[in-house]
Amino acid sequence: MIEFFFDCSSPWTYLAFHNIQPLAKEFGATISWRPILVGGIFNTINPTVYASRDKPVPEKARYLAKDLADWARVAGLAIKWTPSVFPVNSVKAMRGCVYLGEAKGNAAMVPFARAAFEAYWGEDKDISQDAVLVEVCKRAGVDADALMQGIGDQRVKDRLKANTDEVMRRGGFGSPTIFVNGTDMYFGNDRLPLIRAALAR
Repeated sequence: MIEFFFDCSSPWTYLAFHNIQPLAKEFGATISWRPILVGGIFNTINPTVYASRDKPVPEKARYLAKDLADWARVAGLAIKWTPSVFPVNSVKAMRGCVYLGEAKGNAAMVPFARAAFEAYWGEDKDISQDAVLVEVCKRAGVDADALMQGIGDQRVKDRLKANTDEVMRRGGFGSPTIFVNGTDMYFGNDRLPLIRAALAR
């Protein structure tokens, strides 16, 4: 069992979202997709993220841009290092993931999440905007009207907050946070080789 706590506002999460699916398939592992709001984590337990954005180290920023481009090339993904709107308010998209997961299951939620990642990180579209989310729904084959209504449901809002609170309670501090078999935690796309080793064991 793999639990994948994720927010579409992170490019490293986009990479891990893409890369973990064939890995899970290879080992016959199921993935429990757990949408979260990473901004809620930063606000609660990891404010150093904001400090690093306010006072970036130029050398580190240049390297991170190269690092992301290298990972994206290997994964075959188009990722823009700094979208026009950054950070983006991903709450509607993540509520959409929760809604679809509960109403339709992974068969609807995963394509929607993929389309949201592609729209924001690949095409520089602001996924906080309703018109963009409607486009994301169309690409994913999702009923846009039902989703836009569903993300206003209090139960959906509560589930997103509960997922975010849960990952912090279990030791997570960002996105993606990945658990193998309940307690074995990993953070970030670059930990996938370690996840592979854990699955092999």
